[in-house]
Amino acid sequence: MRYYIADPHFFHAALNTKMDKRGFESVEQMNQYMLDRWNEKVRKNDEVVIIGDLSWGKAEETNELLDRLNGRLYLIQGNHDRFLKNKDYNANRFVWVKPYEELQDNKRKVILCHYPVMCYNGQYRVDEEGNPKVYMLYGHVHDTQDQRLLEQFQEITRNTTTVSPDGTSRQIPCHMINCFCMYSDYTPLTLDEWILCDEKRRAGNVW
Repeated sequence: MRYYIADPHFFHAALNTKMDKRGFESVEQMNQYMLDRWNEKVRKNDEVVIIGDLSWGKAEETNELLDRLNGRLYLIQGNHDRFLKNKDYNANRFVWVKPYEELQDNKRKVILCHYPVMCYNGQYRVDEEGNPKVYMLYGHVHDTQDQRLLEQFQEITRNTTTVSPDGTSRQIPCHMINCFCMYSDYTPLTLDEWILCDEKRRAGNVW
């Protein structure tokens, strides 16, 4: 099974009172809650693609965390993954670390980048029923005004008509999902689970 999650920010105490306002009593409580949620879902041989900003901790702290996280780990590099600059972090825990990747997931393509890509590769590809064949999964913006602007952009794009060379008219596909950890209660989710989570959140329902 393959899961995705963005912006856990382990060890980032400021996010309890600023920006995210996560509300944990301490960074230790936050770390333990996220670790428990992760390991309740992820088994040893599952894959987890972290879409940036895994840890704000030092190399030693992050190494201890990596040893406790279940799964085969893949990291899309985020701007706050400062531990990557320290030669002492445990690089062996990651299958790969990349700034960008495109993967196949159950006959669909996923575009992976910490930063949202508004015109992503394969955006216009749909199947015979009009279902999207490509999704853009991102992080970075958390639950901020930038995320609201991205949602507005998607709405405008989906309501815009384009005409193909053969004269066929259709709405422009746009399927971008912010895999922000707080949207899933800090639990890594499959692509299908993120699609459902995103739909419920936009409809005002809690995941």
